[in-house]
Amino acid sequence: MAVLEVNVVAADHEVWVGEAKRVIARTLDGEIGILAGHEPVLGVVAEGETRILTTGDETIRVKADGGFLSVENNRVIIAADQAELL
Repeated sequence: MAVLEVNVVAADHEVWVGEAKRVIARTLDGEIGILAGHEPVLGVVAEGETRILTTGDETIRVKADGGFLSVENNRVIIAADQAELL
């Protein structure tokens, strides 16, 4: 089974890095769900919660605001102006 490589960073620090089955993030266009094999996409991060389901079935919750989300080749990068684990 393919997995996602996820990297969540804030302007001044790394928030979370790891492998995931699924990522659900808020963008200015609404929530987006990302699974392995997702088409490339670039979005603007909106204030709200990002949920990451790890390969170990743990849910990581991150509060993020501003910045961008990039998805390409099973790699998800959330580079937020502000982000912290909840």
